[in-house]
Amino acid sequence: MPRVVLVTGASRSLGASIAKTFLENNDVVYVNYNKSQKEALALCNEYKNAIPIKCDVANELEVANMIMKIKEENNHLDIIINNAGIADDSLVEAKTKASFMKILETNLIGPFLVCKYGRKIMDKGCIINISSTNGIDTNYPYSLDYDASKSGLNSLTHNLAVEYAPNIRVNAIAPGWINTDMNKNLADDFKNEECQKILLNRFANPEEIASVIFFLASDKASYINSSVIRVDGGIK
Repeated sequence: MPRVVLVTGASRSLGASIAKTFLENNDVVYVNYNKSQKEALALCNEYKNAIPIKCDVANELEVANMIMKIKEENNHLDIIINNAGIADDSLVEAKTKASFMKILETNLIGPFLVCKYGRKIMDKGCIINISSTNGIDTNYPYSLDYDASKSGLNSLTHNLAVEYAPNIRVNAIAPGWINTDMNKNLADDFKNEECQKILLNRFANPEEIASVIFFLASDKASYINSSVIRVDGGIK
């Protein structure tokens, strides 16, 4: 029987790769998007088991309505993957309370809301939060707001694992650098410098991250819970 999966921020980049991995294994996937409707619809046109669903995860009413729609159509949810996230690399002095809160609302409050409402239609299953090594130890002052949001997401992961045990496992993965839209405009010198810090000497491809997520959502990972798993190619 196909699983019902919700992937937030699933219209492009890593989110699209995650969605495709589950879709290609015949799961029913709700492809969440906020602004990228064109990309989401294009992805859903490729797969008959993909369902587009618009929602700003930072908006509590929209999240509640999204989960209600999933309940009306399927009556349950098996897997939540909190992938939606934003970053705003800028000088520390240029950051404002409003800009900082925008990062937190999407990257931390959003996953909380999706879990809070999604849990209501989950009898069992798993939740996977997409964190970052920036939330552990690869800090960048230009992204201190992003780093703080991911550190908070790791804490949220552990707390929800306790709250939802034993029927729902809650884990996070912490990727390092990935070849995504978010990183496509990095200066070559900076990218080369960062690659030198990675044992595999390169950025990850989105599909490599998606495969770890798919494993965590499978029965083969049935004893992994409350973990934050690094997927960073090995940092020197």
